[in-house]
Amino acid sequence: MIRLAMPQLGADERDAVVAVLASGQLAQGPMVAAFEEAFSDLVDGRICVAVSSGTAALHLALLAHGIGAGDEVIVPSFTFAATANAVCLAGAEPVFADIDPATFCLDPAAVAAAVGPRTAAVLPVHLYGQPADMATLGEVARRHGLLVVEDAAQAHAAADAGRPVGTLSAAAAFSFYATKNMTTGEGGMVVTADPAAARRVRLLRNQGMERPYENEVVGYNLRMTDLAAAIGLVQLRRLPALTARRQANARVLDDALAGHGHVIPPARRPGAVHVFHQYTVRSADRQGLQRRLDGHGVETRVHYPTPVHRLAPFASSKADLPETDRAAAEVLSLPVGPHLSDEEVAAVAAGVAWCSPPQGPLG
Repeated sequence: MIRLAMPQLGADERDAVVAVLASGQLAQGPMVAAFEEAFSDLVDGRICVAVSSGTAALHLALLAHGIGAGDEVIVPSFTFAATANAVCLAGAEPVFADIDPATFCLDPAAVAAAVGPRTAAVLPVHLYGQPADMATLGEVARRHGLLVVEDAAQAHAAADAGRPVGTLSAAAAFSFYATKNMTTGEGGMVVTADPAAARRVRLLRNQGMERPYENEVVGYNLRMTDLAAAIGLVQLRRLPALTARRQANARVLDDALAGHGHVIPPARRPGAVHVFHQYTVRSADRQGLQRRLDGHGVETRVHYPTPVHRLAPFASSKADLPETDRAAAEVLSLPVGPHLSDEEVAAVAAGVAWCSPPQGPLG
């Protein structure tokens, strides 16, 4: 079976972890500080604060920028539940808006329509590695005086109009979960241009203190370990090559799908750099496509089968999101990661082409 995803870890990551173990400094320490400084180069020198997970990064980014009880935050429903969970953890209420059917990211027109008297922020997701339309979303936010925080969990090194994600709004959150484009095993990063917000994140991640036993606020234990940061430093150095491989694999799959109208490849927004955390296609016969690819030895997965607003914790939502529901019924993610050999990429492409005889357009 050709795996959908697999962490790319090797001798350099192992040696980095062994060095930390030998140092005796395992908790948040010099490796975390070094990782924060190195990651800053990926986001044009913005301030970076490492935390224990991508969800923690979203949670603390919202809190540190003043989002809390009584606020509403507009989010997509076509995403992983962590996006909405973080809003709730901050004490605010998620309001679900529909997506652009081509990019799967928040539709700015739907966001504008969802703004209400309690709306305080917008939380767009750069889904599958594709940057959201941040220029238009930014215009909506400025018109209504809203904070924008990017969920960049799937979009390390993606860019829009020459600017890296993580720098397209007030703040951003990245994830380093095992299957992300780079990993620390588990971890996250808050990125912000505001030194005061960065300090609040540092307080909140560490029981409310920057200096030992000088607690300033009630905080959490959401620290990153030096073990995770050591892996992250190695992964960050490898990120350009890992990203280039994902993009090259995506081009092979694009070629395989050319002319096969009933399986639609991922769109690219003009001027945006897509980093293909997932290579997600549309098919009106998704179940049949998935079954045939499984028989061809290709692992696939649906990201995401149930929109967040239809999950049990958010079942009170009355949102009408037709493009979200349609995407949830049609999408299928194919292997695209740097773990694939040339032969495996060719096999995935052949499997997709074999499953996709030229037909009329999807719809």
